[in-house]
Parts: sequence; structure tokens; C-alpha cells
Amino acid sequence: MAIYDVFNGDADGICALAQWRLAHPADSHLVTGVKRDIALVSQVPTSAEHEVTALDISFDKNRDDVERLLAAGSHVFYCDHHFAGDIPEHENLTTIINPAPEVCTALLINGVLKGAYADWAVVGAFGDNLHNSAKALGRTLNLSDEALELYERLGLYLNYNGYGPSLEDLYYHPAELYRAVVQCSSPVAFVQEQKSVFDTLAEGYESDMSQADALAPEIATEDYAVYRLPNAAWARRVSGVFSNSLVEDNPDRAHAILTDLGDNHSLVSVRAPLNRREGADTLVRQFPTGGGRAAAAGINRLAEVDVPRFIDALAEIYKC
Repeated sequence: MAIYDVFNGDADGICALAQWRLAHPADSHLVTGVKRDIALVSQVPTSAEHEVTALDISFDKNRDDVERLLAAGSHVFYCDHHFAGDIPEHENLTTIINPAPEVCTALLINGVLKGAYADWAVVGAFGDNLHNSAKALGRTLNLSDEALELYERLGLYLNYNGYGPSLEDLYYHPAELYRAVVQCSSPVAFVQEQKSVFDTLAEGYESDMSQADALAPEIATEDYAVYRLPNAAWARRVSGVFSNSLVEDNPDRAHAILTDLGDNHSLVSVRAPLNRREGADTLVRQFPTGGGRAAAAGINRLAEVDVPRFIDALAEIYKC
């Protein structure tokens, strides 16, 4: 029986799988991609029975393929924190799905493993912009302020690497980055033993964010702000983490980042206000290719003609 690990290419997905495989080592086939590439179970073949672990990708977007694998005799373990929709009952399907705003997949896996590799769960939570949850778990581990700051930076950098509409925009393929992470039992070991990877991500992040920080919003009210980013690799990479930084600085305001894809479409990142972590998923599901969770969501391709309707919907959801 072949083993397949299917996971989101962001910090949460990587840290969730790293915990799982540090606890349950296996020679597996890795299926992943850019952060927005979530219909990944389709890449698992039905030529034989498999053992499939799926992490940090919406069940709703993969339901048909999960059912296809179950019908072929595969066993599926599915852990996620996004909108799931209807979940079928099957003796070969195990699910741990919790869409609560302060939860991420790395934290859910930490619960299953009873804290065996909790340091990586802290990094995953920081990467998913769940600072309160990350710090709360960190306190139970007696992490110093210096260690928490390092974990926060690492989560930020791992998450930053996953953004962009194509793998060519990324510094590292998410599978390559996962392989580097899973070699290390702790984040401190990663920074020491994978220093070139850490430094590349840190330097790339700082360079990209310096350009994003120079931008002014196209629209800004007390309730929401809209930024437009150019058709450039740095802009595509930075869209999500830039959204996170904006909402940290303006916790009562929602933010939308529209990054030009060069073909009359934009890549969209939406962040609900930190003090009202709801509505982002409802907003983006009004448009094709939209998905995510209540606090953070996105649209892979928003047509330019739909931008006014999108802004109206943003204003409607987040008006006070």
C-alpha cells in the first residue's frame, strides 16, 4: 500500500505534516503546491489502495476525490480547519476538522500527538497569523521571548514562501521546504542546520515587504481598505503576508489585496479585522475560485469587471 501525504504548501500545512511524520516516519509520496492550490487530492491515483494523509486543504474542495479513493479501498486521514461542507461516513475515513477562527491544522495535529512536537505547532500557528494561539501554546512550553520571536519569524517566512500563483514565483518548492523542515526535531535546529534556507527566505521577505510597505491604499475607510499590487513576482509572493501585516497594524479594519496577474484578472487576499475574525470566507465564495476561512480567505482569479462588485460586497460585509 503506497503512502501519500497531501498538504498545503504554506507554513500551517508544512508544520502540520512535519509533526505528523516526525511522530510517524514513512517514505511517502508528497503532493503539494502553492498556497492557493488546494484541490490536491485529485493528484492521488486510484490504480491501487493507498494510505492517504490530507492536511490543511478544504474538504469541500476535495470531497469527490476523497470519495473516489475510498471507493477504491484507500484509507484517508483528513485534518483541516477550513470550510468542509458535508463529510461522508466511511469506515476508511478519519476526519479532524475544526473551522474555529483561532485554530489551524498544525494546532489540531498537535492535539492528536499530545504535544509531541508542539514547537512546530507554534511555528505553524504564527505562520497562519494566529498570534494569540501561538503565544498561548508557547507559554505552556516555557518558551522565552527570544524563542517566541524566532518562531514567529520562521512561521512568517515559511508562510511567505507559499504565496504566488505559480511555483516559479517561489523561492523553494513547498515539498523541498517540507523536506528541510522534517529533518529537524525543533525550529531552533532548523535555523541552525538549514541556515542557508532560513537566510534566503528572510532576505527575500525583507526585500519584498520593503516594496509593499511603500504602497498607499486605493480605498481606505474606517471599516476596510483595498490595495492594488502590480504584476511582479515580488508582489505575487508578498500578497498574503502583506495582508497579515496590515490587519495587525489596523485590527478593526478589513483588508483586501488585489495583485495584478497581467490578464485582466487579479489574485485576491482578504483578511477580516483581527477584532472581528469573520466574513472573509462568505465574501470570497461569492466569486469563482474563491475559498478560505472566516478570518482569512482569497480568490485565485478575480476578473477586472468583477472588482466593483467585489468592493461593494467587501463594504457590505464589514460596514459597522
